Amino acid sequence: MLQRVQSLFLLGVAICMGLLLLVNIWEETITEQQKVLVLDAYAIESVSMTDEAGEAVVAQSAWPIAVLATLAMATAFFEIFRYNNRLLQIKLGLLNSLLIGGSLAAIVYFSFEGEELSANTIQGDYEFGLYLPAVAMVLNLLANRFIRRDEMLVRSADRLR
Repeated sequence: MLQRVQSLFLLGVAICMGLLLLVNIWEETITEQQKVLVLDAYAIESVSMTDEAGEAVVAQSAWPIAVLATLAMATAFFEIFRYNNRLLQIKLGLLNSLLIGGSLAAIVYFSFEGEELSANTIQGDYEFGLYLPAVAMVLNLLANRFIRRDEMLVRSADRLR
């Protein structure tokens, strides 16, 4: 039963959380010091704009974002293949919501840490990576709704027998 609509939603969750590992989340340009602070899923990096090579120096590690995103991606893939046990799928969906929410909270925390590192009055810009966990959360909620709907349909059919 991999052709159900909730399987597509869960695949979307896994893709969003996988993309989070690859894209930038937050960026701030500090003109006085000629450097750019960039937050991705692994670290807050300071990149000098004067160097031609653009070497990145890790200012602070942000590994909780990567760990939570990887766990959410793995949970979504595991949940797809548990289609014969809908109650377990619902529980895994709840766990996945917590993991995605945790990654979103970690993103906000580390973006504020980046603001403190810059000590600049200009705020940084949120990039594409900030919106991926939010999209993944919506897709996860939709998947849980359709899983619950399937479970209610099966229970109503069992009552008729």
